Amino acid sequence: QVQLVESGGGLVQPGGSLRLSCAASRSISRINAMGWYRQAPGKVREKVAAIDNSGNTYYADFVKGRFTISRDNAKNTVDLQMTSLKPEDTAVYLCNRPWTIDSDYVSGPWGQGTQVTVSV
Repeated sequence: QVQLVESGGGLVQPGGSLRLSCAASRSISRINAMGWYRQAPGKVREKVAAIDNSGNTYYADFVKGRFTISRDNAKNTVDLQMTSLKPEDTAVYLCNRPWTIDSDYVSGPWGQGTQVTVSV
């Protein structure tokens, strides 16, 4: 079972940027889809973005045009570049392996995530 560790979160002002990284414990080259999710206090977890090995991507409507997902199979990482951040983007961000970029199901356990706080 591949372990995923998220990093890169922090406190940022509205309009700012952050880059999150998800590091896998082993090769992700044979893992078709990788994704980023988030969960805010008192809210359900939601999928933010996903990418497959062909470079196809999925973005939730609320991040389209602001966030960019990428993967580096040589480094076993999946990154999420976040720009134009809004207070409503505040959440714990987690990565996982969706069955496909469009699927709501994931294959792995959830990690601790990384906290992103957007505030003045």
